Amino acid sequence: MTKRYIAAIMTAIAASVTILCAQTPVATSTPRSNNSPEEMESEAVDAAIEAPEVWLVTCYPGMDVYELEGHTALRLKFNDGRDVAVNWGVFDFNSPNFLYRFVKGETDYVMGIAPYDLFKASYARHSRRVEEQKINLTPSEAIRLTELIDSTLTGNNRVYRYNYVKDNCATRPLRYLENAMGQKITLGANSLPADCSSFRDDMTYYHRNYPWYQLGIDLALGSGIDYRLTNREHSFAPIMLKDMMEGAKGEDGRQVVTETAVAVEGNQTAATGGPTPLPLQPITVMTAIMLATAIISATDVTRGKLTKWWTSILYGAFGLAGLLLTFLIFVSEHEATTPNWQYLMMNPFCFIAAIGIWLKNCKKVVYFYQIINFVALLALTAAGLSGMQRLNVALYPLIVSDMLCAITYLYINKRECLKKQK
Repeated sequence: MTKRYIAAIMTAIAASVTILCAQTPVATSTPRSNNSPEEMESEAVDAAIEAPEVWLVTCYPGMDVYELEGHTALRLKFNDGRDVAVNWGVFDFNSPNFLYRFVKGETDYVMGIAPYDLFKASYARHSRRVEEQKINLTPSEAIRLTELIDSTLTGNNRVYRYNYVKDNCATRPLRYLENAMGQKITLGANSLPADCSSFRDDMTYYHRNYPWYQLGIDLALGSGIDYRLTNREHSFAPIMLKDMMEGAKGEDGRQVVTETAVAVEGNQTAATGGPTPLPLQPITVMTAIMLATAIISATDVTRGKLTKWWTSILYGAFGLAGLLLTFLIFVSEHEATTPNWQYLMMNPFCFIAAIGIWLKNCKKVVYFYQIINFVALLALTAAGLSGMQRLNVALYPLIVSDMLCAITYLYINKRECLKKQK
């Protein structure tokens, strides 16, 4: 995981407004009682005046990797002039051991609130389009929503344990709307390509211009993100939630969105980076490594001697990646990091090959390691091709490179043993 992945979406406004939110309730509702019809009618009028307009706000993708799925907030627009944005994407990047806790899966996000004009301005500065969808709530439901938000802001549940796909800035607003309505919202069909059936597929689609970022995700996350999603699960991405809300309906049959408006003009894709040039893409780089390994292996077989420095670099890199995977699989609390079939290839045992080839008394150890390694690589390939875990296409050239190194070492050492026997 990179710093850019974990940088704050709302850094520009979080520091100044989060404390204010905890001290100033969004709205205060009056207790309801069993009164006469005239009094109840009067209370209903008061509720209609007190209830805010509620808008689901979607901020389009930005340039940084943590902005590629967009961002979601709720806008509460009151009749007394108050106009605020409530969002669930606030955290303190400078908090102690943040990077370590993020990788370990202990990232705590905070629900924050900011003046809506300030919220919009932070996106307008980067030419990111912002759209609003008016939510069809009754006055009592809108008041209930403000009560839920007030309760969260002033209570102990303001902080929540962030989950990239299951509990984030898009899933939380939807949940609050459903709690306010007292019913489940059935989202409209998603507009993703037909081959997007899993979380990994969706991420690959959103990150298509950032292939190195996606490669990092594919290496770090295991088969837990490869199952077939329900239609609702696709809404983890803010930009997709917006599309699905257009056709959303409540259990009572009402259309959830009644109006759409543009809050900040901007091209829908202008703020994101363009495609990575083919020569710089992972598949190109990994293919070059595979070709270099093939040439070196052929040369080694011909001359009967290993190019040790190349083997050390290759397996040293696999070993370092294996240390990270070890942490993610056995220490991290991220639910999607295990099981990870790529651990068959990238694990700390790779250092046996990286270091052992330089030590004469380790030849047998390296030899047996390479036999086990080759079998493990076959198992990893089978897992990838069978769909047990979808592997990044750039990993296959590395698998071939690893296999070539294993075969070359086994062949050369076997030939040396046969020569000694003669």
